[in-house]
Amino acid sequence: MLTVTNLSLRRGERLLFTTLNFQLPAGALLHVRGRNGSGKTTLLRALCGLLPIEQGDIQWRGQTLTSLAEDYYQDLFFLGHLNGIKGDLTALENLRVAGRLTHNFATEIELQTALNTIGLMNCSDLPTRILSQGQKKRVALARLIFSRAALWILDEPFTALDIEAVALVQQLITNHIKNGGSVILTTHQEVALTSGTLHQLDLTDYSPVCTNLNPIHYTTSHSDLLSC
Repeated sequence: MLTVTNLSLRRGERLLFTTLNFQLPAGALLHVRGRNGSGKTTLLRALCGLLPIEQGDIQWRGQTLTSLAEDYYQDLFFLGHLNGIKGDLTALENLRVAGRLTHNFATEIELQTALNTIGLMNCSDLPTRILSQGQKKRVALARLIFSRAALWILDEPFTALDIEAVALVQQLITNHIKNGGSVILTTHQEVALTSGTLHQLDLTDYSPVCTNLNPIHYTTSHSDLLSC
């Protein structure tokens, strides 16, 4: 379980939001919403331990991120706005390196299967710098297929993807949740996974200029997960 208590975050001199509290249990998805500049990306990066917090506490399975250190990152998969791939490496080489960095030692067959599943069967031996933006995004997302991380934090995972790839990524997320994993994501796109919706957190409610500090919104049950 991820627990956030009285969290406040600042970007530069600007306080983005205050007194943010929520818990994300296993087998749940949290859709983080908010107007541009409300702090969605900043929140996700803070939840990954990549940014200092103004005040409050973030815990994973009852322990603070600072006390867990590297142990936390074994449980975490983070996909930010940047794809996190090297242009001089092939798609297969990028997956191989990513697996080693996260101590997720997938076999060559598992890596190739992941690329085939994500729709890159004819591009696995090409340098990723010559791939389209959508193909580069697919390389980054292929890591989800063999990821053993319990917590996925995804910042705009559907950007640059075609309809087929969007449906596939939604199914990967759904399967992860059904298997007891947890997911936090942002998206500006209307997708079936977040229309309905599961757990929603609107950061606009926590703006320091807003007096309506609402708790996390639970608008549907876990059983309403997308079934493709």
